[in-house]
Amino acid sequence: MTGFNMWLKFAIHNTLRNRRRSLVTVSIAALGTASILLAGGFALYTYEALAQAAARTTGHLILGKPDQFARDEDTPLQHGLDDVAALRTQLLADPSVRQVLPKIEFSGLISNGDKSTVMMATGVEPDSEFGVKGPFLTITAGQVLSSGSTDAEIMLGDGLAKSLKATPGSSLTLLASTTEGAMNAMDVRVKGIFSTGVPEIDKRLVYTDIATAQKLLVTQRVSSLGIFLDRMESTEGVQQRLAALHPQLTVQTWMDQAFFYRSVRALYNRIFGALGLIIGVIVVFVVTNAMAMAIIERTREIGTLRALGTLPAQLLRTLALEGMVLGGVGAVAGAVLSLGISLMLYVVPVEMPPPPGRSVGYPLNISIDPLMYAATLVAMVLLTMAASSWVARKTVHMPVVDALAHT
Repeated sequence: MTGFNMWLKFAIHNTLRNRRRSLVTVSIAALGTASILLAGGFALYTYEALAQAAARTTGHLILGKPDQFARDEDTPLQHGLDDVAALRTQLLADPSVRQVLPKIEFSGLISNGDKSTVMMATGVEPDSEFGVKGPFLTITAGQVLSSGSTDAEIMLGDGLAKSLKATPGSSLTLLASTTEGAMNAMDVRVKGIFSTGVPEIDKRLVYTDIATAQKLLVTQRVSSLGIFLDRMESTEGVQQRLAALHPQLTVQTWMDQAFFYRSVRALYNRIFGALGLIIGVIVVFVVTNAMAMAIIERTREIGTLRALGTLPAQLLRTLALEGMVLGGVGAVAGAVLSLGISLMLYVVPVEMPPPPGRSVGYPLNISIDPLMYAATLVAMVLLTMAASSWVARKTVHMPVVDALAHT
């Protein structure tokens, strides 16, 4: 240990010989490390936010008949679930299950008497739905649905409301095919208007309560059950238990239905992976260049040390330690810079512009992941050490006479 400390001390003194060059090298390493950590933190935060949003939308698990997920329906709720009350009781017996929410999905027409347009409707249990999921819709007018209402009520997307010139209290008519294939119509009252933040969805989406949807479709079935758990980490274990308990049904996870999440993750992995690789290569080249210049300037010194009996391996170790000092100091400085910026964003919020296809922005946050920080620091140190050793290998093995004669 004493020998290592001595060589490390020599390496530190050698890096201070040309302070300007060392400062430039450390600065570039710091900026490169900070860039990698900030980009990686942004990607991780995006993954976490999209995962939470996907699980909050569908439930951590989705239970339904196999054909519900594999085949299109010829008539509404052809593959729906029967005897939902008993099934919910069985599911809620699992200690990790927090809530089970039924959902009916159907399509049809909605009309104000003068104009009709296509709708994509969802039937829910309002009190449970909004209580478990929280404020996942932005109410722009009126109120949210409530359970137990004696009137048939709906909520409209703001784009659909504008198209139909509907406001809270307006009377509209829903037209849909029943489970028997006949057409059925129902007069409803608009209770609220909402926005999902996605204009294309807001032009078609309608929310109503389960009872209204079942009365319109003339059925007691539901499309599927969304199972909400105590935490995300319980998903795989509960899926296995429920699949064994209900072998005749299919239990999907939120990931199976999170197409947008999977697409964004695949895209970001490629973008930020390539960015990290480019930044890493730049840092390695900068350190390699700095060490190459230092070694050229000290070739006669290296020859003198060789003449005094210093082994090439010892010289390589010292030069590698110099690279470690430059890269390590830069990596630590970059990590501190990244940590400071990440924490500052929680104190001073920054709003990102709306992404493509959405009408609202989102707060910019950077995740602080200890494993990512540790891996990045270790990678930077190892890369700079390897670069220093590689650029020094030829000089330290040069014949002593040639090294001493070098000018």
